[in-house]
Amino acid sequence: MLWIKRIVFALTLLPLAMCQAAEEKFIAGEHYDVLPQQVRTANADKIEVNEVFAYSCGHCFNFQAELHPWVNQLPADVDFQSTPAIWQAKMEPYARAYYAAKILKTLDKVHMPIFEAIHLQKKPVRSEADFAEIFIANGVDKEKFASAFNSFGTTSMLTQAKSRVRAYKVRGTPEIIVNGKYRISSTKAGGFSGMLKVAEFLIDKERGLTAK
Repeated sequence: MLWIKRIVFALTLLPLAMCQAAEEKFIAGEHYDVLPQQVRTANADKIEVNEVFAYSCGHCFNFQAELHPWVNQLPADVDFQSTPAIWQAKMEPYARAYYAAKILKTLDKVHMPIFEAIHLQKKPVRSEADFAEIFIANGVDKEKFASAFNSFGTTSMLTQAKSRVRAYKVRGTPEIIVNGKYRISSTKAGGFSGMLKVAEFLIDKERGLTAK
């Protein structure tokens, strides 16, 4: 009868083992990185997914085709954000253009056209005048663009972005930061689709921690 008890005991442990295996589908250090210190999110009431990108990055441009449909299907408890990477002075105009579009609430009009001008049309988009051309072509008033591009609000958001990217320990673009805790790169996750799968795993992980 002892062997029967052992089998029954083993079967009771099986569901626990299966749960543990599911939880270890993606492993810290192998598929994603845990940040040394949690970075504050924009909305503490939601689980944040923050895309770190650069308009000048071809991989970031290619990532958009998979990212946008995925973002559109995110549940209500997830807050999607984007942060332009700024590692050197020449990247600042790209970040200014992004935040100017946010201030003007025209990001949906100019975000992809900026990417396309650089990567499809091969235009030398680097200066305020270059970005103004894109904004104006997509229905944005020239003076409103100039005001937003050079505004204190844009400068403030640019400064915050620099600080955030440093805190994220970003090593390249695109990368995804989940809830200010985890960094996902295409290298470790196994491509763009892998990044989104790991992000979903970490969103569920954070949701489970919140529920406790």
